[in-house]
Amino acid sequence: MALTPQFAATPRIGAAIISAANALRDGTGTIPNILTAGANGTRVRRIAINATGTTTGGMVRIFLHDGASAHHLLLEVPVTALTPSATVQAFAASYTESISPELLPLTLPTGWSIRASTHNAESFRVSCEGADL
Repeated sequence: MALTPQFAATPRIGAAIISAANALRDGTGTIPNILTAGANGTRVRRIAINATGTTTGGMVRIFLHDGASAHHLLLEVPVTALTPSATVQAFAASYTESISPELLPLTLPTGWSIRASTHNAESFRVSCEGADL
């Protein structure tokens, strides 16, 4: 146990576009990497999901990957049907430690990663913000 408080050493942001349809919840199929923990671990403080175009009803799934072979479903985010325009904003969801204290902050051990998939073949930018420990 540390005798002094541990503070974030280096800011870290990870992002990826997900678009391959994957209706599976077991961690198989296409699940792109969003953020991999640093050498001493990484504390994640925000997860954001932004559609890049029209969406239909479905899910975006956030997984934890153990660095070896296992995916663990962390979160399912319901996606609503929207057609962005000059007056309609594209689908977006954001999770922060103040909005979702049961989820964040999340401390990823060394080698672990956050990954994401989309139920429907629609394009989303998924990003994570945090800092290495």
